[in-house]
Amino acid sequence: METIYLDHAASSWPKPLQVWKAMQDCMEHYAANPGRGSHSMAVKASRTLFEGRKRLAKLFGVRNPNDISYALNTTMALNQAILGFLSEGDHVICTSVEHNSVRRPLEYLKRRHGVQVTYVETDAAGNLNMDRVKEEVRSQTKLIVCSHSSNLLGSILPIASLGQLCEDKGIKLLVDAAQSAGVLPIDVGRMGIHMLAFPGHKSLLGPQGTGGLYLHPDLVLEPLLHGGTGSQSEAIEQPNVRPDRYEAGTQNTVGIAGLIEGLKYIEEKTVEAIYAAEWSLTQRMMQGLNEIQGIQLLGPAAGEQRTGLVSFTMANADSSEVAFILDQSFGIAVRAGFHCTPLAHESAGTTERGAVRASVGCFTTEAEVDRLVQAVGEIAQHIGSK
Repeated sequence: METIYLDHAASSWPKPLQVWKAMQDCMEHYAANPGRGSHSMAVKASRTLFEGRKRLAKLFGVRNPNDISYALNTTMALNQAILGFLSEGDHVICTSVEHNSVRRPLEYLKRRHGVQVTYVETDAAGNLNMDRVKEEVRSQTKLIVCSHSSNLLGSILPIASLGQLCEDKGIKLLVDAAQSAGVLPIDVGRMGIHMLAFPGHKSLLGPQGTGGLYLHPDLVLEPLLHGGTGSQSEAIEQPNVRPDRYEAGTQNTVGIAGLIEGLKYIEEKTVEAIYAAEWSLTQRMMQGLNEIQGIQLLGPAAGEQRTGLVSFTMANADSSEVAFILDQSFGIAVRAGFHCTPLAHESAGTTERGAVRASVGCFTTEAEVDRLVQAVGEIAQHIGSK
């Protein structure tokens, strides 16, 4: 039974053919250590890393590609931003739809270093009220952290408005682009973003183990990792030059070679066209699921803007049970449970049984969406007849 993959919000699959071919080419011909040698293989590896930075900079409206440092994933990038920027006595504002990759570092700093944290609750659909954010600003507020889009609800948060608030109040803005990089337009300058954490393995169509952090040129962070950089090796301290300061250790040249091809694919298709296609698929999915008795959809209502995921609950069924049946009986891969975002489940009122999340990608078809709807209908009918 061929798998219908609807878990793109966790990791996109399959990748464009050219992604893994570029990775294979790198492994066969130039997988040397970038920045650690002057021989031709090492130089080509270094050039690959810089090409990736240039393409990422173009995608995100970044002027200097060296303001982008690579990371293994969004989680690592968020930890670098949060742990490297905040200190004792600082106050942070974030939302109730944040991923644990934001919440846990913040709670660690709160517990160990006295950082103050305020969570501004969204409504049940994941919409953020800017007036409530403004009310929480204090003299000690140093940072606002916000997901560009909720990984549970699919809601799109008002990043540009938050950026303007930060500019007015002298606060820095950190954006978690795990669900938006590659499907929503992002311009760090126009949107007032000081730090942008993003994955390579989701909508950027690269392999796992890739991602990064954009850092505003005026900001300096304490490095998350200390070690070899290939530059200023005689110095005791981590170098100040970018991106070396934030890239201790050997970088994932093979992965970046693949990521570059994912970025090329996005450039050709355009972010706007990718979003339009995914939005159309989610609307089709919502329409079908809405007709099934016992199904409750989460997030923005049909017709409203959202990213390419639809989360739902089924009456009298645990979300993990539904996902298991979809996988084992229908060959459909989805995500169930609490999606590493328990606060968002509190906002949505789904803390008891979690939710099932089906997410589409560049290669999802209408037929696959229809098959999901049909399968969920059969499961709901079976459970309702018990």
